[in-house]
Amino acid sequence: MATANKNLSVYDKTKIPNAKHLRFGIVVSEWNTEITEGLYSGAIEALLDCGALESNILRWDVPGSFELTYGCKKMATTQEVDAVIAIGSVIQGETKHFDFVCSATAQGIKDLNVQLDTPVIFCVLTDNNLQQARERSGGKHGNKGTEAAIAAIQMASLGK
Repeated sequence: MATANKNLSVYDKTKIPNAKHLRFGIVVSEWNTEITEGLYSGAIEALLDCGALESNILRWDVPGSFELTYGCKKMATTQEVDAVIAIGSVIQGETKHFDFVCSATAQGIKDLNVQLDTPVIFCVLTDNNLQQARERSGGKHGNKGTEAAIAAIQMASLGK
């Protein structure tokens, strides 16, 4: 359970498997670019810090969070990757669109984890406002991209 004042992106590198021989795919939503680029940066930094080689990290962009499921599926099934990270940001608006996109995206990523042998890591922020998203993409609450990268390393290592 997350606590209000704890930075959850701090990790003990000695407890994370070395990622030198792993390949990672990252699918990034182009919607809310300020946030998704922050998440991507956090993921890249953590992967490299844990030994991943830049040449073993593949990035694809998709229009929005709803399209992450398809992008992740294509990447996992057509590229030689050990894990895929889905990066997106959905911010509450005035309509129910937020609820539908968040639900569909979460269910889609969950379905990929059930159907595929490649783990797909959910790194989609679903915040009430832009400030909350900023705080979770490199702000006072850390960077969910970092957390997703650590999860990707752990899950990819589990599959080896």
